[in-house]
Formats: sequence, C-alpha cells, structure tokens
Amino acid sequence: MRKTITGAAFAAALSLAVSVPAFADLRVFACEPEWGALSEEIGGDHVDIYTATTGGQDPHQIQARPSLIARARRADILICTGATLEIGWLPQVVRQAANRDIGEGQPGNFEATSFVTMLEVPTSLDRGQGDVHAPGNPHIQTDPNNIAIVARALAQRFAELDPDNAAVYQARLADFLERWDAALLRWDTAAEPLRGLPVVTQHQSWVYLEEWLGLDRIAVLESQPGVPPSSGHLAEVVQTLQSQPVRMVIRAAYEDDRPANFIAERSGIPAVELPFTVGGTDGADDLFSLYDETLRRLLAAAGQE
Repeated sequence: MRKTITGAAFAAALSLAVSVPAFADLRVFACEPEWGALSEEIGGDHVDIYTATTGGQDPHQIQARPSLIARARRADILICTGATLEIGWLPQVVRQAANRDIGEGQPGNFEATSFVTMLEVPTSLDRGQGDVHAPGNPHIQTDPNNIAIVARALAQRFAELDPDNAAVYQARLADFLERWDAALLRWDTAAEPLRGLPVVTQHQSWVYLEEWLGLDRIAVLESQPGVPPSSGHLAEVVQTLQSQPVRMVIRAAYEDDRPANFIAERSGIPAVELPFTVGGTDGADDLFSLYDETLRRLLAAAGQE
C-alpha cells in the first residue's frame, strides 16, 4: 500500500531543492511529449527536459537530426517508449552521441514499456505483416493507468541517478499519484457511456485506450500496421460497416485525415481526431488535459457530452 505523504512532509522535501547546486540537476532527453510531461511532474525544477518530438509528429518517423544527437550527448537519462517504437531513429542518435550513460542497459536508459503489461505481442514475425513491433503494441500512453505505473518506476530511476534529491522525487511522485488517482476516478465515471461502443481506428495504435474504455474495434483503416490505407481496403471497410455499424472513426492528430474522412462521409459517422499525446491538439497541454480532451472528444462524437 502506498504511504500518504502529508502536505508538510511534501513541502519539507521540496525545500531541499534550495541548497542543491545546479550541477546536481538531471538532464532529460525525452523521446515523446508524454514522457517529457511526466518527467516535469516527477522532477520539477531538478530536471532540465528536452523533448525530441512534438504532438504533431509521428514518433515512428523522425530524422536523427544533429540537434537530437547534441542533446543526447549531454543527457543524464534517456526516457523513451521503447518496444522498437523509435527504432527508425533512436539507435542512430544514441550511437552518434557516444554517451555511455544513456546506452542500452545503463541506468540512464529508461524504456517505459519495460514496466507495463504489453498488449498485442505477436506470436510470430513476418515482414509481410507490416510494421509489427516484436515486444508488443508500444502505444501504452493511451491508457492513463499505464502512466501511473511508469511514474513510479521513473521516480525510482531519478532517485538512483540523483540520490541527493531522492526525497524530492518521492514527494513529487506521491503528490502526482494523489492527483492522478482522483483524475482516474473522474475519467472512469465520465467514460461509462463509451463502454462497448463500436468504433473504427485509422492505425492500430489505440489498443490500450480500447481496453481502458471498453471500446469495440470493428475495423482498422490500415490493412497492415504502418501501411497507408489503399482505396480498395477502404472500400472493404465501408462494406463491412454496412453490416456492422460503428459510432465513429478515430485517428491520431498527426495522421492524414483523408482516410478517416472518407469512411466518415460514406458511412455517416463522425471522424474523431484525438490528441494521442501531450500537445497533439489544442487543449491537450499536459498529462491531465490530454485525457480530459480525449474523453471530451469521444463523448461529443458519441452524443454524450
């Protein structure tokens, strides 16, 4: 059972920050916005955060730019999703940065997916299956329950790397989890009208959201993960929806809106753009508003707002 930290204890722990010299702060290289936002919640003023991607970018498709390499070279900890999500660019960044502290297997190398139960773990791999991730579906951030799990692991890692401020990280974690648990109760209550709702998704990136909210995915617009929808496959989806009606088609904010709009127009259902991560849409400014905005958009599309 998690211990409750009083407001006085929390304030006392945070007061330790006053005497900590600047060199004790952790330099964080966060691959995705959700991990940059979580690092800020846990680390506060003790972490200097650089986020390598934005909410408007596909985390699969990033270039290993010199600016990323330079930031990785100075980082104390690399915080990424893992499960091969960043395989197209991160290995090159880490290799060229030549920073042993963030190398694979080092304390400064933190993969969020290592701490949660992975879904859609393939039993076999074949190039013909498309962009399938061997460790499982990496998009764990679409379920806020996973954020709490990763937060505990991240606070512990910060404490290991910066033991002088361990009390601060644990105090901030306790404060974050108290607020997060309250938000989870609110979100679960608000989401009741979505249970069992049939939907279509553009990419197979919402499995954790589907499990959290109890959504019933009927079809995916990509015939294979990571392969842009063909006109033929979209026509097949439209035909499927004639016998299996759905309430909405969901896509991430960074994805091309044309396939979702094609289905929406021909099936008479709303196309819903979800933020997917912090900064993905207006209003999704931090971790809390990310899920507020996600639920607001889903409920509005379902006529339940």
